[in-house]
Amino acid sequence: MSARSDSPDPPSPGPALAAVLLATAGAVRAVRDGRSLTDALAGVPPRLRPAVQAVSFHAMRYLGWADAIAASLVQRSPGAMFDALLRVALSLLKAPAADAPAPADPVPGMPVYAPHTVVNQAVTAAAGQRGLSAYKGLLNASLRRFLRERAALEAAVADRPEARWHHPGWWVRELEQAYPARWRDIVAAANLPAPLTLRVNRRRAGRDQVRDALRAAGIDATPTGPAGLVLAQARPVTQLPGFAEGWWSVQDAGAQLAAPLLGVRDGERVLDACAAPGGKTAHLLELADIDLLALDADAGRLQRVEQNLDRLGLRSERVALAAADAADPDAWWDGRPFDAVLADVPCTASGIVRRHPDIRWLRRAPDVARTAALQARIVDALWRTVAPGGRLLYVTCSIFPAEGADQAAGFLRRHPDARRLDAPGQLLPVAIDATPQDQHDGFFYALFAKQS
Repeated sequence: MSARSDSPDPPSPGPALAAVLLATAGAVRAVRDGRSLTDALAGVPPRLRPAVQAVSFHAMRYLGWADAIAASLVQRSPGAMFDALLRVALSLLKAPAADAPAPADPVPGMPVYAPHTVVNQAVTAAAGQRGLSAYKGLLNASLRRFLRERAALEAAVADRPEARWHHPGWWVRELEQAYPARWRDIVAAANLPAPLTLRVNRRRAGRDQVRDALRAAGIDATPTGPAGLVLAQARPVTQLPGFAEGWWSVQDAGAQLAAPLLGVRDGERVLDACAAPGGKTAHLLELADIDLLALDADAGRLQRVEQNLDRLGLRSERVALAAADAADPDAWWDGRPFDAVLADVPCTASGIVRRHPDIRWLRRAPDVARTAALQARIVDALWRTVAPGGRLLYVTCSIFPAEGADQAAGFLRRHPDARRLDAPGQLLPVAIDATPQDQHDGFFYALFAKQS
């Protein structure tokens, strides 16, 4: 086996789809190596990035199925890049053919190419790479065998959780145990692209104003919640009306609940303890005139918070940003208590796989307990900073009970001075047939008051 088979060369000139397939295979391999798809896509040439993102998202959604099929087609792998390219091509062959009748339940955003085009372009992609060209015959034979024997090959893997539900087996088992009546809907919804949802910045624009501007640009939008708009079709955000003017932020409808739940009022001292990328930080500042400290352990991500606040016109001398560990208040807290604390703590992000389909393949079963322990450490530390009579809102974008209901119950046991207030608790990703205004990701919310 040549070592070069694991290292992609820069895409050579050729048919566009071949270049897209090769770049997508590089992104899939990066995820296999533990990198996020977002980071991997950042290195794709700008001219290819939109197409590579669409194909890579699709490949991530069907990676478990493609793994199972590929294992039946190739007994000895010639290398990681070959494996990735084969899986990308197989995922596209799972989509309906371009010349086939429209399916009864088409999947929004699914890339559609004729099967012979996928096979030919995948082989072309392999042929143009020194480390892959020796295996173009194997790739061609494998893909053509799949097309000939598709029914039998799919039937043989139908009972494997990864192939049937498009999630790791441990993930499916967690959901089956936690939500015995709903887990099938949850995994099915997770495999659909999420809508693009905006939150209107009330300090810069009204929702009707933004909706009218979108309509003038040929974009339909449906109101959701007090300040949200769900777009009928996703567009690059910088091309939407009002981006430069700071009229809105991109934020899922479920995430838009956080700032109103905390109930900030003018003049309060507020802490956003895990602030990046800044959506909830901005929302807090849009709702009231407060003194806000925004923390994040990652200084680089904190720069994004600053950029978002600048675009939205929300920076002032009353807003402070600090790169610090929320679990170590002694390193950053001046001893003055906060009236309200938003603890949007790190988690497995199992509730946002519609938007980040690579997450399911990056996580491992032990990660759930590890992140739960980190969450407990953070909220226990932050509770010290809450003023008597103040509030702490615990938030995760997870659907695993260990990071939600179990965490809230444990917090109450550890802190007898905490009283639980009304909050939604666990929000599960909505069913496939939900109306646009009901679309949201998975979140958990628990609100606590410190007794005086």
